[in-house]
Amino acid sequence: MQPVISIEQLTKTYASGHQALKSIDLDIRRGEIFALLGPNGAGKTTLIGIVCGIVNPGTGRVLVDGHDIVADYRQARSKIGLVPQELYNEGFESVWTTVRFSRGLFGKAPDDAYIEKLLRDLSLWDKKDARILDLSGGMKRRVMIAKALSHEPSILFLDEPTAGVDVELRRDMWAMVHRLRERGVTIILTTHYIEEAEEMADRIGVIRQGEIILVEDKERLMVQLGSKRLTLQLQQPLAQIPAGLAEYPLLLSADGQQLAYTFDAHHERTGIAELLRRLGEQGIDFKDLQTSQSSLEEIVVNLLRAR
Repeated sequence: MQPVISIEQLTKTYASGHQALKSIDLDIRRGEIFALLGPNGAGKTTLIGIVCGIVNPGTGRVLVDGHDIVADYRQARSKIGLVPQELYNEGFESVWTTVRFSRGLFGKAPDDAYIEKLLRDLSLWDKKDARILDLSGGMKRRVMIAKALSHEPSILFLDEPTAGVDVELRRDMWAMVHRLRERGVTIILTTHYIEEAEEMADRIGVIRQGEIILVEDKERLMVQLGSKRLTLQLQQPLAQIPAGLAEYPLLLSADGQQLAYTFDAHHERTGIAELLRRLGEQGIDFKDLQTSQSSLEEIVVNLLRAR
């Protein structure tokens, strides 16, 4: 299947000399939820800005649903909805007016029934006649989402959409993301809340210093790079890890009550049986044990540290 967004050898260097993007190659599949993760200054917003026609590209090529973002700007841009990090709203206009106007900017015929449904889905219907200037920050964020969806785009960019918003908005937003995905909308997400990416995304991309260092299916990434941890609740606290256990990657809790052992569950020999035998030889008894899987956040942090 042809990717809905195809990025080839894309670079961007600002007038200051800062190279924000370095030969980016990336394909986004039609209908997927793709999470782009990385630290501040990694190039996420610059990349989104170029694809959405807000930032001029350097070298390279970007196709949106087959349309070149430079040679065929209008067709490419009409496919995209963008919810940016910052709030940009017409403060003195009403919610209804500004969302309806946004639809018209893309040459779409008026469709008040669609706008009403959109506002109801975002819990904005009772605020439709309110001035945006008078809304709370969370409500203004909802208006930004409504504007981005007003022209029924097939691709939606969410750039840190839940930064600083309330729990209710976050819940409503992800419910809407699921509904959009069911309708075939492709969603590209950047977020610092990596647990959101872990819950929502089909694929993960990691960007660092303007370079894509990894693109992988989320489930495969969790399997390939995730590790497991065995935590033992000790019968008696330890002051330190005995010398006879020094060869094992063990971590003793501050109160001496827990021993944690990290292992790769995909290796034929995890070392757990040998560790438990050695604990018995050392006279260390435990009253409970449990295992846990690495989170996506731990995997991403380790990736960024390793490069």
